[in-house]
Amino acid sequence: MERRVLVLNLDHSPVAVVTVQKAFVLTYLEKVSCLTFYQDLTIRTVTKTFQYPAVIRLNEYKNIPYKGVLLNRANIFRRDSQECQYCGSKKQLTLDHVVPRSKGGKSNWINLVTACHRCNVYKGDKTPEQAGMQLRTQPFKPSLGYFLAEYAERHAEEWVPYLELRTV
Repeated sequence: MERRVLVLNLDHSPVAVVTVQKAFVLTYLEKVSCLTFYQDLTIRTVTKTFQYPAVIRLNEYKNIPYKGVLLNRANIFRRDSQECQYCGSKKQLTLDHVVPRSKGGKSNWINLVTACHRCNVYKGDKTPEQAGMQLRTQPFKPSLGYFLAEYAERHAEEWVPYLELRTV
């Protein structure tokens, strides 16, 4: 798996995650500065060897409007750690509206949770309280920093100090 590169704005807020090729081009064009590198990884050309960037920072502040994390099935599963929020099962996962749509529930971060097929059918057209069920964790709207920190814990420990500078 190819490592990704974290891009920070001039104020150290996370902006994006890019490929090493994109990061290398931005560095070559002097649009970014490398803040840290992956240990023991290099990029080789015929005549030179370069360190593999892990975190880069834009040299000029860019006003990038934050649109938030996209509400979709995959991101809800990621937020809920790929497990049913009622019983903890990791099999036959689907989405459940905590407050059913028929009772005015919306499709948003606070009302959608991951549920296994069995719990979803059992709950049916009721709220968890009416069905005698309890959520393991309260649903929340995750930030970009939340998902970046999750990725960093598994794949890019070099990112962690830069993500802790700005708690989102």
